Amino acid sequence: MSERAAPAYCPYCGEEDLRPEEGGPRWWSCRGCRRVFEVSFVGLLAPGGSGLEDTDDAED
Repeated sequence: MSERAAPAYCPYCGEEDLRPEEGGPRWWSCRGCRRVFEVSFVGLLAPGGSGLEDTDDAED
């Protein structure tokens, strides 16, 4: 996936007015609480929920 997927709300205050931040490719700024945060993909749970599976995207 080459396009940036937008988060729906700020993880700190719940505000929905988020904008891409120029400091990094996954950085977002919240207009409500003025925080800048990063959203990244960590991995997938293994079947049965017993840990993370190896994925090619995990280190991107």
